[in-house]
Amino acid sequence: MIRKLQKRYALSRQGAKDLVKGCIACVFQNISFMFPVSLLYALTGDLLSGGVPAGRLPFYIAGCIICVGLILLTTWFQYNATYFATYVESGVRRITLAERLRKIPLSFFGKKDLADLTSTIMADCTFLEQSFSHFIPELAGSLISTTLIAVCLLFFDWRMALAALWVLPVSFAIVGFSAKVQERLNQKAMDAKMACADGIQECIETVRDLKANNAEHAYLEGLKKKIRAVERRSIINEFGLAAFVVSASLILKLGIATVALAGSVFLMEGSLDILTFFLFLLVVSRLYDPLQGALQNLAAVISTRTNIARMNEILDHPVQQGSSHLTNQGFDITFDHVGFAYNTSETVLRDVSFTAKQGEVTALVGPSGGGKTTVSRLAARFWDIQKGRITVGGMDISRTDPETLLSLFSIVFQDVTLFDNTILENIRIGNKDATDEEVLAAARLANCDEFAEKLPDKWNSSIGENGCELSGGERQRISIARAFLKNAPILLLDEATASLDVENETLIQTALSRLIKDRTVLVIAHRMRTVAGADKIVVLDQGVVAEEGTPKALLEKQGLYARMVHLQTESQSWTLGR
Repeated sequence: MIRKLQKRYALSRQGAKDLVKGCIACVFQNISFMFPVSLLYALTGDLLSGGVPAGRLPFYIAGCIICVGLILLTTWFQYNATYFATYVESGVRRITLAERLRKIPLSFFGKKDLADLTSTIMADCTFLEQSFSHFIPELAGSLISTTLIAVCLLFFDWRMALAALWVLPVSFAIVGFSAKVQERLNQKAMDAKMACADGIQECIETVRDLKANNAEHAYLEGLKKKIRAVERRSIINEFGLAAFVVSASLILKLGIATVALAGSVFLMEGSLDILTFFLFLLVVSRLYDPLQGALQNLAAVISTRTNIARMNEILDHPVQQGSSHLTNQGFDITFDHVGFAYNTSETVLRDVSFTAKQGEVTALVGPSGGGKTTVSRLAARFWDIQKGRITVGGMDISRTDPETLLSLFSIVFQDVTLFDNTILENIRIGNKDATDEEVLAAARLANCDEFAEKLPDKWNSSIGENGCELSGGERQRISIARAFLKNAPILLLDEATASLDVENETLIQTALSRLIKDRTVLVIAHRMRTVAGADKIVVLDQGVVAEEGTPKALLEKQGLYARMVHLQTESQSWTLGR
C-alpha cells in the first residue's frame, strides 16, 4: 500500500507513511465527535424516563469532561499528523525533484522550459501541500468513520439507516463521474497558466530587444490575451467543479428529509420509539457536515491528478547511471562510429570517428549546424548516444556516472553563467573546497586581477545577476579562472573568444595558452586563425567527419577547411562603403 501511495501521489516513503497516519488521525477525530451524540442520547433517555437520577449526574459530568478531552487529544494528533508532516514532506518532495533533475539527461530539458519546471517544483508542490494537509486525510477520515458509523446504524435500525445512508453513494458517484471532465478542465487551465508564465518570462528576458524594435505594444497585447485566457479557464474550471459538487451536496441534504419522513411514518405505525427517532436525527445532522466537506475534498483530490502527473514525469524519467569508479588509462577521447539524434526525426551525427589525444589540442571546425557543439557535449556525457561508443582513456563513458566523469573535465562555454555573488565565490564554483589563496591564484592566471582590483570591493565585489555588472570579456575570464581552479585533465573550449573585442581576446588567449598546457584539449571555433596552431583539426559537415589532420596538411588538401580559411581571409578585407 505504501508503494502505491508513493506512486499515486508522488510521495517519499516517509511521506506515504505520514499520509496513512494523517488519515487514521482524521478517523479518530471524526469518531470522537460522535461521543457527545451518544452522551446526549443517554441523557435524553433519562429525561424521557422521568428525570436524571442523582446517582447518574457524576456520570454525565465525567462524560462531558472525557468527550472534551478526547476531542482535544484527537484534534492535536490530527493536526500534527497532517499539517506538520505535510510541510516536512513538501520540502522533501522539492529536494527530491531537484535531485532527480540533476541526474536526468539534458535531452529532457530540451523538451521543457524554465517556467514549466519552476512551476512543477514550486506551484505544484504547494498545491499538493494543501491537498495532503486538508483534502486527502479529511476525505479518507470521513469515508472510513462514516462507514463505521453506518455499520452501527444498520445494527441499531436498518430501516432508518437506509433512509439516512442512501444519499451517500449517489452523491459520491456524481462527484466521481466528474473525474474525466475535471482532468480535461485542469489540463486546459494548466496549459493556459504555462503559456502565460512563458510569456511573462520571455517578456522580461527580451525587454531590451522589444524596446529596440518598438515591439513592446504588440507583445504586451499578446501577453494580455494569455492573461485573459488564464482568467477564463479558471472561471470555467471553478464552474465545472461547482456544478458537480453543488449537485452532490443537494442530494446529500435530502438524507435529512428522508430520515424525518421515514421516522415519522414508523413512529405513527408504532414500530419506532421516539428516542431512536431522536437519535437518528442527531446522527444525520452530525454525519452530513463532514461528508459535505468530503465531497469538496474528493473533487480537490481528483484535480490533483494533473499536478501529480507533472511531478511523476520528472520522477519517472530515466536517469543517467554508471560506475562511480574511474577506470581510464590516460585521457585520450575517442569517438568510435558515433551516431546521435536529439529526437527520432533529427539526426545530428552519423558515424563520427576520431581521437583527441592527451597533451594535444584538437580543434572542431566546420559550417554552422555541422555538429561541433554536439560532439563536445557528448564527450562530457551531457546526452547519451544512440550508436557507437565514446571512451576516455579506454573507459566507456556510457558506463560511468556522469558526475564522476565530469570530474575529468573543465569546460569553458561561449555563454558564461554567473551567479549573483562575489567574484571570489563565482570562481570558487570550480572547486568548492578551494581556499581564498587558491582561488586568487587561479584568478590571476586567468587575468581576472586586471579588472577585479579596480572594483570598489575588489575580489569581494558583487557582480549582479548573471554577472550583469561585468563586460563579456570579464565574465569569460571568470569562467576560465574556474577551469584553472578545477585543474581537470581534459579541457573543452566552446567558442571561448568568439564575441570578444581585440583587447579582451588577446588577454583570454593568453590565459588559455596557460590553461591548455599538458591537457587533452577539445576546442570549437569558427575563426580559423584561432585554431591555426592546433595539433589536429577535425572538420565536421552535416554530421559527419569531412576531413581531419594537421592544419598544414588540410590546407594542402584544398578541401573544406582550406575553403573556410580562404573565405575568412577574403572577409577580413571587406569594408563599409558606398
